[in-house]
Amino acid sequence: MVQCGPERIVVLSGPSGSGKTTLVRELVARAEVTLVKSVSATTRPPRPTEIHGDDYWFLTDAEFREKLQNGEFLEHAEVFSSGYLYGTLRSELDRAREQNGWAFLEIDVQGALKVMQQYPNAVTIFVQTPSPAEFERRLRSRGTESENVIQRRLATAERELQLADRYKYVVVNDQLETAVSEICVILKAEEMSRNA
Repeated sequence: MVQCGPERIVVLSGPSGSGKTTLVRELVARAEVTLVKSVSATTRPPRPTEIHGDDYWFLTDAEFREKLQNGEFLEHAEVFSSGYLYGTLRSELDRAREQNGWAFLEIDVQGALKVMQQYPNAVTIFVQTPSPAEFERRLRSRGTESENVIQRRLATAERELQLADRYKYVVVNDQLETAVSEICVILKAEEMSRNA
C-alpha cells in the first residue's frame, strides 16, 4: 500500500559505526523542524540502563508476532542473525503527527527500503563514514564486539553502501558538526517545500 499523503517521515540509515546515534541525538536537540524520534520495538531483553517506551518497546516474541499479524508494523526484521526481532510500529507515525512533527526513524537499510515503498515522499538520508577504513576503525574502537561480529558488520556495511543511491540524500559523517548542519539544512528545505 503506497501512501503519498501528508505523512512527514525522516529515515536515517547507515552502517554500524557511521555515527547515526550521535547524529540523531544532536538533530532532535538542534534541528529547526520538530523531530519526534521513533521508538523501535524489539524482542531482545532490555540492557540494565534501558527504559521500556524510551529506548525501545520491549515485547515478548508472542507480542511482537501478534502485532505483526495485525499489520501494526511499518517495517521489521531479524537483525544480525541474533534471533531477535526489531521493527517500527505504525503507532510511532501517529505519535509524531499528534506532536505536529516529523517521525524520525533511525533504521537499517532493509527497513528503510520497506518504508520507501510505502511512503515514497519520505525524506531518506544515508549516513556514511569518509572511507571503509575509517568505518572499520570506528567499529573496532568501540571494543564491544567480537572479531566474528565485526566481520559480519563489515560485510553488512559493504552491502548497505551499495544501496546508498536509493536514498534521497547521502551525508558523509566526517566531522559531526558539519554533518549535523548539512542535515539541518536538508530538513529545513524539506519542511519549507511541504508548507509551500
